Amino acid sequence: MPATPAAVSSVPVSSEPASSEQAWALIAIVCTSAPVHRVLNLRGLDCAIRLVTGAKAAASEEIFQPADLVIVMHDPEGGIDGLTVVRNLRSRECHARTAILVLGTPAALRRASVEAGATDVMIEPIDPLDLQIRVCSLIELTLARQLLDRQSDAMNRNIDRARTEAALREREIIRRLMLAAEFRDDQAGDHLTRVAGCAIAIAEGLGLSEADANDIALASTMHDIGKISIPDSILMKPGPLSESEREEMKQHAIRGYRMLHDSPSHLLQLASDIALTHHERWDGGGYPQGLGTTQIPLAGRIVAVADVFDALISERVYKKAWTPEAARRHLEEHAGTHFDPACVAAFVSRWDDILGLVESNRPETAAVPDA
Repeated sequence: MPATPAAVSSVPVSSEPASSEQAWALIAIVCTSAPVHRVLNLRGLDCAIRLVTGAKAAASEEIFQPADLVIVMHDPEGGIDGLTVVRNLRSRECHARTAILVLGTPAALRRASVEAGATDVMIEPIDPLDLQIRVCSLIELTLARQLLDRQSDAMNRNIDRARTEAALREREIIRRLMLAAEFRDDQAGDHLTRVAGCAIAIAEGLGLSEADANDIALASTMHDIGKISIPDSILMKPGPLSESEREEMKQHAIRGYRMLHDSPSHLLQLASDIALTHHERWDGGGYPQGLGTTQIPLAGRIVAVADVFDALISERVYKKAWTPEAARRHLEEHAGTHFDPACVAAFVSRWDDILGLVESNRPETAAVPDA
């Protein structure tokens, strides 16, 4: 006789619909024939039963529909192999954590059922009261887990929202610090825009992620924030600085670091590193610490290239602006002495992007000397 196809039916169990304050559960029963479900005394539970019956039940797509508890009636003679059903269920993501109760498994297959993924196993003879207790316990555990999952999801959403708000606040702080720099020098905004654009190009040329490149670019806009502590007589001097004035100007690196370094913000900590190290040199001849090679944070090495390039192509009262090509040659000639060779190579690899940036943000005459 050919195998009977799987059949599906729904049987309400609760005598009254679940109230808004009560949990409601769906139990799927995989069995050989529909009358088998009658052995389950589930009165008192707010639940419904979905029956998946027939010799082909183990292979039926119906067993993969959502359920709070799946009860598998192990009946190899009738075509229901509990181990196969459990493995099939666990192979689907939607049932990776579903409670599965296997009934009628021979004692010898009890461990195998658990290893296949069963949550609980009951062997013959099955006591109806014991079965009811097991089912109630599994349903309660399932509903408790679902509640915890919902609470966890809500908590994660709150955390994500808090992180987003914190990131927005960080960017707001940075924007306002940029405004502070522009109050001292109305040309600073364009300089910071070009440096940030060059920093992104270099970072991407080095293979950094888009997120890391954007962080470095944003943090780079505060590389000269320490200059707000420099007297106007030096900061706005229309000509080269004296030696003592140059030494005072150099203090902007340390002062910028002190303004930013003790913040818990990742971006402000990154900005503090850049502020402190963007005047260091690859050969150790820079300031303020005389760091060399990879002692200099990567972000500082990136911004050093971007900052000098923009300083060279910008006009000052004591010098003419260099062409972008001449500034590029300068960077290449000083790779390995002033600059990290890898950063210069990354800069050159993105040359078309750099030219586009310069074209869209042309430098104007600036009076602030670059120490």
